[in-house]
Amino acid sequence: MKNYLLFIAVMLISIQLFGQAYKISYQRSYNDKISQNDDPLTVFTSKEQTVITSEKATQSLAPYPYETFYVDRSNPSHYYRLTTFSADKELATLDTSILSRNTLTLTKDTKKILGYHCKKAITAVNSNSIEIWYTNDLPVKGSPTELGQNLGLVLEYVRNGNSKITATNVEKIDRVSQHVALRKFSLQVDALTYQDEVWKSRFIQIPIFQDEQINFSEEAKSDSVMRFANGTVIVKKVKVPEVKAGSQAFVQLIEKSNGDAYDRTGSVFLIADDQAQSFLDGMKNGMNTLPMYSNGDGENYPGMVRTVGYSPIYELMRFFTPFGVSHFNDRLTLKGKTWQDSVLYRQDVSEFLSVVSGREVYIGTYIGNYDKGGHRVSLELTIHPGSSKMEYPHVLSVFNSTNVMEMGGQTYARFFSQEKGLEVSFELANDAQDVQLRYITTGHGGWGEGDEFVPKENSIYLDDKLAFQFTPWRTDCGSYRLYNPISGNFQNGLSSSDLSRSNWCPGTITTPNYIHLGDLKAGKHSIRVHIPQGEPEGSSFSFWNVSGVLLYR
Repeated sequence: MKNYLLFIAVMLISIQLFGQAYKISYQRSYNDKISQNDDPLTVFTSKEQTVITSEKATQSLAPYPYETFYVDRSNPSHYYRLTTFSADKELATLDTSILSRNTLTLTKDTKKILGYHCKKAITAVNSNSIEIWYTNDLPVKGSPTELGQNLGLVLEYVRNGNSKITATNVEKIDRVSQHVALRKFSLQVDALTYQDEVWKSRFIQIPIFQDEQINFSEEAKSDSVMRFANGTVIVKKVKVPEVKAGSQAFVQLIEKSNGDAYDRTGSVFLIADDQAQSFLDGMKNGMNTLPMYSNGDGENYPGMVRTVGYSPIYELMRFFTPFGVSHFNDRLTLKGKTWQDSVLYRQDVSEFLSVVSGREVYIGTYIGNYDKGGHRVSLELTIHPGSSKMEYPHVLSVFNSTNVMEMGGQTYARFFSQEKGLEVSFELANDAQDVQLRYITTGHGGWGEGDEFVPKENSIYLDDKLAFQFTPWRTDCGSYRLYNPISGNFQNGLSSSDLSRSNWCPGTITTPNYIHLGDLKAGKHSIRVHIPQGEPEGSSFSFWNVSGVLLYR
């Protein structure tokens, strides 16, 4: 009888121990300042499994998408990742190496966390020093990250001495509930496919152009893309969903030469449609139908400045093609140099979200060239949740002298030869706070004394008072040599693509200047841009491409 009772007691203890499970809540902190988060990190662990999740995720209240991690304790090298995209869509993957990727070094350091005796292990991940504090006081293993899963129960994870995940509560529970526990997944894919799907789910991706040709020819056609100026300008209507306040937006362009060997001016632009007439009207009906700008140099320049009833284009990104990237990669072989296959240009354009959110808009790309092969480009707009510092509810297109319709009758901006330079009036319906002028400038004139190679001071005047003055100049062009396989080479060992220029290099973006103009009262104002443009030499001449957009609250 005594042996029977002893057997029963042992069985009950064994069942109890085997069925023991724990719920551990964690909080994050940085420099000992607790991060405010109403959805704390939560770990469920038992002899059978470990689940890394969050409090809201266990109640299906976490915002989509959210990720859950599982360790199968019957096969502790099996680490599952599950992302829930919506109530009826999820994707999982199995990683059998993640738990053993980092070598842990055990130390003799100890301390108490929540009354449990903890020991320290250390490692390094991507040059970050990691401390893991774990206890063996409990009959389970687990961790809030993949590190230390098999040491014991990790109660604190410290990165670089200041970023911490610390247990705030250890609660014994009967079992890991079925709706949280490891299970069979409806769709399981390889790790690379999984990571790609998860990454793309975190932002809005709006494809605009895919391997479209920009060339000097009427032969290139496409059903979904409008082409202007003998094919050197392409435009597409795209729908942008309503986006949350504080989001960030990026344009990304990939360019390859398709036969054109030269460095060319390029622009990604957005049609401003806040007035009765837009730049698109001129593209369709002829540039001479748009308002002209004249400052006394004897020329008329269509569509470049804001007038009552007309708005020029917003320039999202100014870029410059390199000398023949991709198409001419086999023309010159140099020891120790491997030419790039394409150029990727990517730029933050969050300040324009207020004019595209929840709307259908026209976005275009221009590359000035006279080549039948021209260039090939792919363009996309991506929008990411976050806390952008570049959110402006009001955006006003004021001027843009980049002649994107060069092959359609829009003249080079040579008017800076006059003292007046570029002058434009605009009117504010209401008082404006924290006004910024988003200003892009590049100088051109491609011979030794042309403005491309001579530094020239830019002066910006607001209501006839000097607001900002600087000399735009790039000295880093040699950094992009591997994008320029067909660049001219000189006897002194330099290449044309190495040479410093007036705020641009072959194969780069020209970033905007954000010029603070302060608060402006409602009513009429003026902006004047003065640049001492160089004199022509024979048939060669200098010109400046400048664009200006007002951002304000």
